[in-house]
Amino acid sequence: MIEGHLKKMLSTLSNPVEYVLPIGDERIGLNQYLGKTIALTYEGEINCLNCGKRTKKSYSQGFCYYCMTKLAQCDLCIMKPETCHYHLGTCREPQWGEEFCFQDHFVYLANSSGLKVGITRHTQVPTRWVDQGATQALPIFKVRTRLQSGQVEMALKQHVSDKTDWRKMLKGQADHKNLYEHRDRLIEAAASELSNIQAANKDGDIELIKDAKQVEINYPVVEYPQKVTSFNFDKTARVEGRFMGIKGQYLILDSGVLNIRKFTSYKVQFDA
Repeated sequence: MIEGHLKKMLSTLSNPVEYVLPIGDERIGLNQYLGKTIALTYEGEINCLNCGKRTKKSYSQGFCYYCMTKLAQCDLCIMKPETCHYHLGTCREPQWGEEFCFQDHFVYLANSSGLKVGITRHTQVPTRWVDQGATQALPIFKVRTRLQSGQVEMALKQHVSDKTDWRKMLKGQADHKNLYEHRDRLIEAAASELSNIQAANKDGDIELIKDAKQVEINYPVVEYPQKVTSFNFDKTARVEGRFMGIKGQYLILDSGVLNIRKFTSYKVQFDA
């Protein structure tokens, strides 16, 4: 039995993806438990991921209400980078913004529940794709700031989705796609919008990546569920079942699925 506070699963891109579940100070290699019975039991305690104080409810995946309202990483612009307001002098934590938002970002195509466009910091490749349950991914633009990545994404998502249908993603592998062909058609469709963005920024800030390789991702799954039923620790304290696989940040059991990232900072027991 291992006890402690949950954090999002860590992953290593291999064939299949190798997953580690952090619980407190422990790191549990999960792939070894495939096909076996596991259980996670919520002990009724949540501690803020930032300040450590006990909170009745988790906000923004692991924070107390106060930290959620004060931290830059919990601001709306993290979900919608095109709304970055650093240049207005209103960033919640300017130093944090300078460290995380003013670095290279990639705009990419991924195939999770279907074709989608997304963004990520250069340091989060390929972690971001794995966390989304993508089976294929292809970087298409490299930009200098998070704001620019949001501007490019806004232009592209007029022609392709920026959402993942998590239920569909958990039911199996997405149909294989040639992302190079989709990239070329997308850039052509959004040519006018992209040209305007490039004109509004410095030369070299918005770079089309012509030589990127399409990444294929295989997940450790014994069997996908035909019907997706999700567990919620706030309603069901004990989650137990035969461990059928992992995709994205979801544990797949024969009894249902559990989104580990949603319950960051929850204190649990792990049994296998």
